[in-house]
Amino acid sequence: MKAKIMDTMQKFSKAMFVPVLILPIAGLLIAIGNVFTNPRLIEQFSFLDNPITMGFGSILSASLLPILTNLGIIFCVGIALGLANKKKAEAAFTALLGYLVFLYAMNKFMELRGMLVEPDALQGSGQAMVLGIQVLDMGVFLGIILGIVVALIHNRFIDTKFNNAFQVYGGARFVFIVLIPILVLSAIALSFIWPIIQQGIDSLGGVIKETGNFGIFLYGSLERLLIPTGLHHLIYTPFLYTSLGGVAEVGGQVFEGARNIYFAEIADPAVRVLSGSVIWDARGISKMFGLIGACLAMYQTAKPENKTKVKAILIPAVVTSFVAGVTEPIEFSFMFVAPILFVIHSALSGLSMVVLNIFGSRAIGPNGFIDFLLYNLPLGVEKTRWPIYIAVGIAFFFIYYFTFRLLITKLNLKTVGREDSGKETKLYSKKEYNEKNAAVPAGVSVVALEAADAGISATIVEGLGGEANIKTIDNCYTRLRLKLQNPELVDEALLKDQTSAKGVIKNGENVHVVYGLTVPQVREDLEKYLGRDPEGDE
Repeated sequence: MKAKIMDTMQKFSKAMFVPVLILPIAGLLIAIGNVFTNPRLIEQFSFLDNPITMGFGSILSASLLPILTNLGIIFCVGIALGLANKKKAEAAFTALLGYLVFLYAMNKFMELRGMLVEPDALQGSGQAMVLGIQVLDMGVFLGIILGIVVALIHNRFIDTKFNNAFQVYGGARFVFIVLIPILVLSAIALSFIWPIIQQGIDSLGGVIKETGNFGIFLYGSLERLLIPTGLHHLIYTPFLYTSLGGVAEVGGQVFEGARNIYFAEIADPAVRVLSGSVIWDARGISKMFGLIGACLAMYQTAKPENKTKVKAILIPAVVTSFVAGVTEPIEFSFMFVAPILFVIHSALSGLSMVVLNIFGSRAIGPNGFIDFLLYNLPLGVEKTRWPIYIAVGIAFFFIYYFTFRLLITKLNLKTVGREDSGKETKLYSKKEYNEKNAAVPAGVSVVALEAADAGISATIVEGLGGEANIKTIDNCYTRLRLKLQNPELVDEALLKDQTSAKGVIKNGENVHVVYGLTVPQVREDLEKYLGRDPEGDE
């Protein structure tokens, strides 16, 4: 039962990536639009003071802000697509239809019951206009709930077939037929149930606000601690996109969630100081500064004969963490060999958010230095207080460095380059590293080129215990997610030595192999090698 629950949660966590990874793109473009309409920048750079660039910036921001106010339908379609075992496109289309059916069913029921408030009295009533339809304000939770419901029904009935005249009603059409009464009944039930649930959510948000810095510390620590399980997305997503991360009225519209509020505020010239809710997205300190200090400590404490190898593995990981905010290659270098360091890292990550909150910095850099530049610098110091962010980051670089170095040496932790003789994990030597990169075009990773060769797919299959041992193949942002018949057949040393895997996690029949940002290509080539359809139809 425990394994089944964990498997379900991991699958849901991965499905959340479908909509979540789209939202930062919208945020970046909103920030770019703000560059062209920011009064301070226009004063400093006169070439921006013209109707073309200002009009472009206004249109860019205005066209993308509605994404933040319609997260329900985005999550509904994205989660249904992510959770569907096969025919994902049909699941997404069915989710769109189901979302509309639910809205109109709830609206009509509430109208018949006299539950609808006057349109000019929506503020504070618990109701909202969603796609122009007045319903209970369920926010992103509505999309999550409906996405799960659609996926469950889709996976159960998508293979249903009929004979003769009824055969046209099989497959995805039958799924929609089954969904209609379920959605209508759900709309009626939630008309009574959701106000109670909303009270609980509001109470939880109140508790978090009352705990202040302790709540921020707990959030930041848990967001890191759950990385080995792959469930860390379930920690930060509610704070970034639901009322748990705050509720604010910006430009006459109400926004929920720390990141949504942030995007809305940076696009509104009238907002002079960003709200405190953005602290829930201040994860960049450990990514841009802290873990770099940790890597320096691991390098300096490595055995002299291993330092060349350590440098070859840590330098790419440091660049990836600093520039793109992908930390798993570094975290997996010490997560299992020295778990106390991972616990300390998680605590320091939470502490860094607390420090930012104490000093009033509202700058963010969730996906590394590029995000930091685009999100914060155009807004000026007054809005974000980004110099404080840099100062805190530098301080945590040294805190990480001295803490990691002290623990590694005092406890004799077997971090990268300190392994016992004969048990050393194979890393590329400097010579091997240079030879591999000599033929690699600028900007293309070694792993990506190796993955393009069927040979690495064959090695991965061998490391996973053979083709017959692989039940399902999937991936998230940095991990190859697999379900295996017998996880004990996994050869971790082979995967790390010959396929550049950064780490291997086993949890029941679920096995995660960490490859970093190249994992989509690794998965695609592996599926091609095995002759499997990525949609799940073999």
